[in-house]
Amino acid sequence: MGGMTFVDIRDRYGITQLVFNQETDAALCERANHLGREWVIQVEGVVAERSNPNKNIPTGAIELLVETLTVLNASEVPPFTIEDETDGGDELRMKYRYLDLRRNAVRKNMELRHRLVMLVRQYLDQQQFLEVETPILIGSTPEGARDFVVPSRMNPGEFYALPQSPQLFKQLLMVAGFDRYFQIAKCFRDEDLRADRQPEFTQIDCEMSFVEQNDVLEIFEGLVKYVFKTIKGLDMTEAFPRMTWAEAMRLYGSDKPDIRFGMLLNELKSCTEEGLFTVFDSSEYIGAICVPAAATYTRKQLDELTEFVKRPQIGAKGMVYVKCEADGSFKSSVDKFYTGQQLASWAEVCQAKPGDLLLILSGETHKTRKALCELRLEMGHRLGLRPKDQFAALWVVDFPMFEWDETVERFFAMHHPFTSPKPEDIALLDVDPGKVRANAYDMVINGVELGGGSIRIFDRKLQAKAFEVMGFTAEKAEAQFGFLMSAFQYGAPPHGGLAFGLDRFVSLLAGLDSIRDCIAFPKNNSGRDVMCDAPSTIDPAQLDELNITLKPIK
Repeated sequence: MGGMTFVDIRDRYGITQLVFNQETDAALCERANHLGREWVIQVEGVVAERSNPNKNIPTGAIELLVETLTVLNASEVPPFTIEDETDGGDELRMKYRYLDLRRNAVRKNMELRHRLVMLVRQYLDQQQFLEVETPILIGSTPEGARDFVVPSRMNPGEFYALPQSPQLFKQLLMVAGFDRYFQIAKCFRDEDLRADRQPEFTQIDCEMSFVEQNDVLEIFEGLVKYVFKTIKGLDMTEAFPRMTWAEAMRLYGSDKPDIRFGMLLNELKSCTEEGLFTVFDSSEYIGAICVPAAATYTRKQLDELTEFVKRPQIGAKGMVYVKCEADGSFKSSVDKFYTGQQLASWAEVCQAKPGDLLLILSGETHKTRKALCELRLEMGHRLGLRPKDQFAALWVVDFPMFEWDETVERFFAMHHPFTSPKPEDIALLDVDPGKVRANAYDMVINGVELGGGSIRIFDRKLQAKAFEVMGFTAEKAEAQFGFLMSAFQYGAPPHGGLAFGLDRFVSLLAGLDSIRDCIAFPKNNSGRDVMCDAPSTIDPAQLDELNITLKPIK
């Protein structure tokens, strides 16, 4: 520009404008004209005030008048533009992640992650917690998700597993007298992936001795408030509300409810019995949400919502609507089956006002509540009721201790096998295990399960009873968890804890839809690292050394 060459130089701290002047040093200016994108250079010169400041960047008030230039390393043309609004797709950016990490938007997530970890360590240190590392190579405990397994060369035919969490070890630390433990722990689960899951992830893992549920909740509610105050400037002065699992499922259809907006689930089964609509007559559960001021929705919009709930991942067979018209009348997709008076009774149950819209689903209770939950979240999104800069937290408590699996006809632990039952429900272990409530709790923010935990079983006999309910033989329990049961014989204190998902915590603070962009080197949705091409085949000599023979892939 008029005998001047301008170059943007970027480092971790931002962008600075370099100025090369044709009149001052023509040869230097000519060399600058041949610089390419992403070249690594060294310059010396004079920092000067810019005549036309750029208020959009922190360094926009100054520029560097270059006197010397050294090219340290030239670069190939990058496969995508390294800018906030890049033209690179997800797979391309993951393949060249080291370039993607140069982008300001991604680097800020890494800086946020660092800051969060430092705050967590600072807070827990002030609360007398000790950071203790636990092993990565452990024994396999295949309850829950699948383990990643590691062959042992020194012990032919035997395998380590990578920990799904440090659960057993943190309980052993309590037995050992470390009354307040934490760890920024790597965890591994071989499970199907989605936006908020990775095969390897990081937990803020914590445990405390001589505590009850309220003690744990108060400490870690304090941690979350400290983080939000320091990072977001948000002063959460009120105590987080507490909601039972049963209440969350009844009102929100989810054990991780987004309480930033209303549209609670309403049960209509008792109001629909005097009709001729066979779909309702044969349904175990009929539920509705009331969408405010949406009676103006067109047939096209309602058809779109019907197709939404019929998606395979949601699973509803259809949807019924009732428009509460401004004049007090009702227009419904089931008008021929129900009178206006009957529709008015539905509106009354849902506390609908003129201009509101009722959306109704029916079917098996659990599945229909889940579908209504997804419909509620979709309507909240469409109506702008889920802003990423607004945060609403709560504790969900009193989860069922066990889940019944029809395929294998036995109970599984809803959280993990070491969760303690509520003291008043212990007697039910012998007569009705399905009704036993766990002394467990989850922290939920904006519909995201940020973390969860429980008061643990510390009594050997009670732990043995829990294993029995879950179908463990005494021999199987001893083989998998014998070292923990043995430890309980030597004065185990009452204890409980909690683990936050660090990746989820960062993504929530950053307003991300996926945890991938707050992990330095994430895997894709198939669990592959496309940058270093892992997993991959290994040399046959390595397999021989490990005494492993591969079967043909079917």
